[in-house]
Amino acid sequence: MELLTPGVGLVVWQIFIFLILLIILRMVAWKPILHSLKIREDSIQEALDSAKEAREEMSELKSENEQLLMEARAERDKMLKEATAVANKIKDDAREESSKIGTKMIEDAKSEIDSEKKAALAEVKNQVVTLSVEIAEKLIEQTLKDTKGQKELVNKYLKNKSFN
Repeated sequence: MELLTPGVGLVVWQIFIFLILLIILRMVAWKPILHSLKIREDSIQEALDSAKEAREEMSELKSENEQLLMEARAERDKMLKEATAVANKIKDDAREESSKIGTKMIEDAKSEIDSEKKAALAEVKNQVVTLSVEIAEKLIEQTLKDTKGQKELVNKYLKNKSFN
């Protein structure tokens, strides 16, 4: 059992050496260890702060990005509305122009038909006048004594003339 229980002198020396070692460590190693821990703590805090700033900056950038997207969408919608309005105006103008052209063509055709109709009527009148003059000449050449003979002569000349 002597091996298991240390002597009093040994214990005193061990305590004394431990205290001296503790004092030496405190003087030599404790300050650098605490300084290293402080540096590590500061770097961790800086990393946390920079992560927080990065998160805030990301949040700001995200909100700015959303704002830009909304503005771009609004601009796109505005441009689409303007393009639609321009297309509708062009279509309406083309429709109106074609309507004007169609109306003018109809009016021109009507006036041409009227002028041809007037020319045809004038031609018919000229033919009637010519026929009347020819019939009158023939009647004057012949002296007819009775009305029956006059009617027969007029009918005869009318049958001989064609009315094209």
